[in-house]
Amino acid sequence: MTVSELYAYLNEKIPSSLSCEWDNDGLMCCPEPNRPVKRVLFCLDATAEMVKKAIDEGFDVILTHHPLVFQKLPALEPSNHVVQKLIDLCRAGVAVMSFHTRLDALNGGVNDTLASLLGLQNAIPFGEEGIGRIGSLKHPLSLNAFAALVKQTLGCPAVVCAGGEKMVERVAVLGGNGSDDVPLAAEGGADTYLSGEIAFHHLSDAPECGMNLVVAGHYYTEAPVLRVLSEFVRAADKTIEPIFAVSNTTVTY
Repeated sequence: MTVSELYAYLNEKIPSSLSCEWDNDGLMCCPEPNRPVKRVLFCLDATAEMVKKAIDEGFDVILTHHPLVFQKLPALEPSNHVVQKLIDLCRAGVAVMSFHTRLDALNGGVNDTLASLLGLQNAIPFGEEGIGRIGSLKHPLSLNAFAALVKQTLGCPAVVCAGGEKMVERVAVLGGNGSDDVPLAAEGGADTYLSGEIAFHHLSDAPECGMNLVVAGHYYTEAPVLRVLSEFVRAADKTIEPIFAVSNTTVTY
């Protein structure tokens, strides 16, 4: 399977029609469309570290969640860090494919994966873009018990919680930065909302608003979907070797 064939397959599985209007994802870099794909590096971001790893270790494709090219590039010159990565990738013939908000919204994508890992039942979309998911725990938990479940399940070093008066039963989840969707989670009937990032003012207001908020870190709420992406690639061509990488620059707290 070539680079262009792999992207065509994934583009059909994860259609761009699901992407938010403001997003920019897809085939970020493709210097050799007909290059056979033997090794794919899976990571959330095509950082300089990941680009170097892919080049040094002979990967054909980097497959990420966050777009390599998000903002408009001013010029093709290496003082810009994104351009420098693109130059290095093109010289090495390595492609980059990024599936961002379309993977968030996809059935079985970022947020369905998150909901499933936490045992949420009958999860349905919520929010203006339908990216998040809201479902019910089989048995209600205290906020402390739910926080412990999140920490253990996602492997995050810590979680931040606010609220605490209500038992956790109806839970909304949105991987990554879900701060803007706090009101929409409440409108959807959630007593608890889990995301990777939530602004301080929401956390401060949570006890007065009667809602539990749980923050588990941007990386930890999105990283599980890399396994889903690898399953898509393996379904396309079982001879492709998938490798998962964690950047040393991952932010934890």
